[in-house]
Amino acid sequence: MESRDPSTNVILLEDTAAVLGVIIAATCMGLTSVTGNPLYDSLGSLGVGTLLGVVSAFLIYTNTEALLGRSIQPEQVQRLTELLESDPSVRAIHDVKATDMGLGKVRFKAEVDLYVLVVTRSYLEKQDFDHMLQEIQEVKTPEQLEAFMLKHGENIIDTLGAEVDRLEKELKKRNPEVRHVDLEIL
Repeated sequence: MESRDPSTNVILLEDTAAVLGVIIAATCMGLTSVTGNPLYDSLGSLGVGTLLGVVSAFLIYTNTEALLGRSIQPEQVQRLTELLESDPSVRAIHDVKATDMGLGKVRFKAEVDLYVLVVTRSYLEKQDFDHMLQEIQEVKTPEQLEAFMLKHGENIIDTLGAEVDRLEKELKKRNPEVRHVDLEIL
């Protein structure tokens, strides 16, 4: 019963318990019918109940890791964390959790503190500065200034989201075993 896929153990044990339960029930009902003594029927019920209880306890015991999640090796967590920390837009990584989901799949979760200046610079590199300067020069009222700032502020936030998406894709690309990545911005 060393399968990493919990469903294999569940199916095998449930089917075995079902067959044994039918055998116990049929035997005890037959004995009750032949002897006329209802004690055998009662013992059969207790036997089937005990069998189901033992199987369920065994399944809980053997599948606890799959139910609760098992951490991956510290070296692998370190490698994933170092990959993120080596990116120029990442200032720090906090609250890292990496879980083995079985079948060679890993879930990685971390809180990421980004260098906002790097992300803002990434946004600005895609802008036409002459056009932006012209927009600024046309600002005459507080309402126009607010509209200008909201437009570019929203775009910077979108760039921040795109940066997180890029980091998640990069982590998956370099580590094929990582199937789920959840990076949260601090």
